[in-house]
Amino acid sequence: MAQLIDGKAIAAAVRADVAGGAAAFLEDAGRKPGLRVVLIGEHPASQSYVRAKARAAGEAGIEAETLRRPADLSQDDLLTLIADLNADPAVDGILVQLPLPDQIDETAVIRAIDPAKDVDGFHPENVGKLVLGEETLEPCTPAGIVEMLRRSGVETSGAHTVVVGRSNIVGKPMASLMLRRGIDSTVTVCHSRTRDLPSITRQADILVAAIGRPEFVTADMVKSGATVIDVGINRVEDETRERGYRLVGDVAFDAVLEVAGAITPVPGGVGPMTIAMLLQNTLQAARRRG
Repeated sequence: MAQLIDGKAIAAAVRADVAGGAAAFLEDAGRKPGLRVVLIGEHPASQSYVRAKARAAGEAGIEAETLRRPADLSQDDLLTLIADLNADPAVDGILVQLPLPDQIDETAVIRAIDPAKDVDGFHPENVGKLVLGEETLEPCTPAGIVEMLRRSGVETSGAHTVVVGRSNIVGKPMASLMLRRGIDSTVTVCHSRTRDLPSITRQADILVAAIGRPEFVTADMVKSGATVIDVGINRVEDETRERGYRLVGDVAFDAVLEVAGAITPVPGGVGPMTIAMLLQNTLQAARRRG
């Protein structure tokens, strides 16, 4: 049976490190690292995510403020807000919570954020640096996965990492990170058009499932002893639950648990790491800006 990789415990350790760094920054700079989260509209999941981010930031000694705007906010008004935040010396990190309303061009918004304050790691300049192997603000979920692997003692050098999913938020940056010097994985990226996908995933020493389909990765797709990282979080109907649903990942957890060497649960795996790395990025951005 696989060892559980406890994302909550690892994230708590990262947050403690950030809190120590934020306290030192306050002593040196005379101010706390500053994070501004922009929330457009009242999307329930987005509101929940933003509350969790703000709470974690405050506990880590980061001055976090949520800027709430109505769902009918114009793109020009949002870009003006971002420009003001870019110019504000008290702001080290800017995060615009996705998804955005239909009238707003997500790409234009991402490009408008100062790359030095882009704590999501989505700006093209930061993406380019990531691909080139240069130091930059890294996308939080892939960076969190790398940190989980490192703190769990998973050997990455020479290991075959298979990433299932090619999104700009997880799949592509995950591949770039695993190729970096010092991590040194051999990387294969798969997607919905990949032929004979199970034959490729069975080659993985490290399997990252980020395809957005509930329990898509089954036991017969996993090599015995592999490390399985489940990025997915999906609602499936369950009449036995009070809420009428349960949360599952992209991996058929119970079955894969019997095959893998190590596995992340859902919830309690990758999710907490994403927020922890957002805080780490904010501290990193503050230190660079002084």
